[in-house]
Amino acid sequence: MDDNVIVTHDLTKVYKMGLVEVHALCGVSLEIKRGEVVAIMGASGSGKSTLMNTLGCLDQPTSGEYILDGEIVADLDDDQLADIRNRKVGFVFQSFNLLPRSTALSNVELPLRYSGITSGRKEKARLALESVGLSDRIDHRPAELSGGQQQRVAIARALVNDPAIIMADEPTGNLDSKVGQEIMDLLLNLNKESGTTLIIITHDRKIAAQAQRIIRLHDGRIRKEVAA
Repeated sequence: MDDNVIVTHDLTKVYKMGLVEVHALCGVSLEIKRGEVVAIMGASGSGKSTLMNTLGCLDQPTSGEYILDGEIVADLDDDQLADIRNRKVGFVFQSFNLLPRSTALSNVELPLRYSGITSGRKEKARLALESVGLSDRIDHRPAELSGGQQQRVAIARALVNDPAIIMADEPTGNLDSKVGQEIMDLLLNLNKESGTTLIIITHDRKIAAQAQRIIRLHDGRIRKEVAA
């Protein structure tokens, strides 16, 4: 098995806005190893959101090659992208993105529903919630949970399909510093226990410093990569 879970070669992304072309990614080549914790940093407009969307199979590059967990992604259609995204990537967002009328258990079950899994679905979701310390909150709806608890539900949802990578987009952005660090500790501990690759998009230097490697983007290019 290849040591790299992510490999890109010369990724570009060009958005057309009327007559104007915006070059969001300009030849990004990188490798991320299995089990690695990587932080992606950059100012607004640096291309980090576009890179996250590409690595997370939410969008396709204009050109270049992307291999995710051994599968070539760049030529997939929308349905194939959705399939590989559901199987290979778990997302954790700053705004939690939970369904407000659904319980924690139902929210965590969602990726399993999308995968067409029926047998043992509730039990798997329950175990994922246990792994993030929420076994006593499975029947609570998001409004009945604190911000930190909602983010734990989001992490359980990201984990439930045993993805190759977890992509966390500003995962502590809506939390105070104490709760934010608790969420980081949880993510890092899950990475250590399961070996799931963790990619964190963040503005926060203190959060980025907890990764093994920091990739800094500037104007759609990798400016530098440094050990954290």
